[in-house]
Amino acid sequence: MTSPSNLAPLIDTSPFEGAPALSIDGSLGRNRALGGTSQISARTDLEAVQTWLAEYAHSPHTLRSYRKEVERLLVWATHARGKPLSGLAREDLLLYEAFLARPGEDWIDPRMPRRGGGRRLFDGPLSPRSVRHALGILSGLFGYLVAAGYLSGNPLALRRGRAAKVLRKAAAERYLELPLWQFLLDFIDQLPCDTPRAQQRQVRARWVFRLLHGVGLRAAEAAQARAEDLVYRRGKWWLRVTGKGGVEGDVPVSDELMQEFARYRGFHGLPPLPSPGEQIPLILSLGGTSERCMTPTAIYLMVKEVLVLASDARQAADPAGAAKLRSASTHWLRHTAATHQADAGTDLRFIQKNLRHASLETTAIYLHVDEDRRHEATTARPAVAAMKPA
Repeated sequence: MTSPSNLAPLIDTSPFEGAPALSIDGSLGRNRALGGTSQISARTDLEAVQTWLAEYAHSPHTLRSYRKEVERLLVWATHARGKPLSGLAREDLLLYEAFLARPGEDWIDPRMPRRGGGRRLFDGPLSPRSVRHALGILSGLFGYLVAAGYLSGNPLALRRGRAAKVLRKAAAERYLELPLWQFLLDFIDQLPCDTPRAQQRQVRARWVFRLLHGVGLRAAEAAQARAEDLVYRRGKWWLRVTGKGGVEGDVPVSDELMQEFARYRGFHGLPPLPSPGEQIPLILSLGGTSERCMTPTAIYLMVKEVLVLASDARQAADPAGAAKLRSASTHWLRHTAATHQADAGTDLRFIQKNLRHASLETTAIYLHVDEDRRHEATTARPAVAAMKPA
């Protein structure tokens, strides 16, 4: 994984020059996770933010937008609250939400430079839609750092109302329809295998995409999964998953996915089925060694690389599908898995357990069948008989 020192150019630190070190590094932040194993090597808040931004290094537009929002929050937290990112509580974020809608004149003075420590970060008050957009990005940042084991909680997760509905609607639309998913699988199967390294990349991509979709895993869950987590019970395979917040659950694993697992292991010289207590990762490291696993970031970047290649291959025949592929990510595969299960008629309660959702309402966003029927019933028109001249 890219080290935090190499990520420094992703964020401008000039606005923090002269600020107390403890108000920046977050070493004493009240929201820092204590104990456990962090999935990132960041030691300070800035390094943690840089790691998060690195996830979007292949999408310049997204990177610029996300960097702008996090720089705004960091500067405000440092100068207005005297707190690091990891020291912000829900009350601080409520004040920040109000600040975005009405920043003081000293924050929007047109005489301020565009660059450097005293630069202007706002042109004026943000619209309600822009405020929701900014807080949505920041909630993603906090959620990422919680999943990474750097923060203990997401202070924006408590937001309710219209913003939460907007986020749920957006999540429901982040999936690949079955024909596009099949195109993606076929594309992966046809990736070049003309060198040992290329063959290893193709085998890894084939397995990772099928695993994330077949079990509906998050990238962090897939990274920490081990062979011993596969359980054979009453003639069927299950995967024991520990998700966000330490929530555990057993997820069904199909015979087809186990065959893919055997194929992947066979390529690396491993027996088709794992032995009891086997600690070998479900996804081996980039070098293919059984002692190490891929990190969540490495899984994310590998998936994004394949999606971009597939998008380029789809562009001429299906521009809309190509745009979806280019926007997709590891979490889209989780949404895709849930949507495909719902479209196949799987009981909603089963999908809830498979995704380990606390609320059935969260799972219900993947029900698109009724929408399809409504659209067909609304847009269908009876044939109009040709009018004969009198």
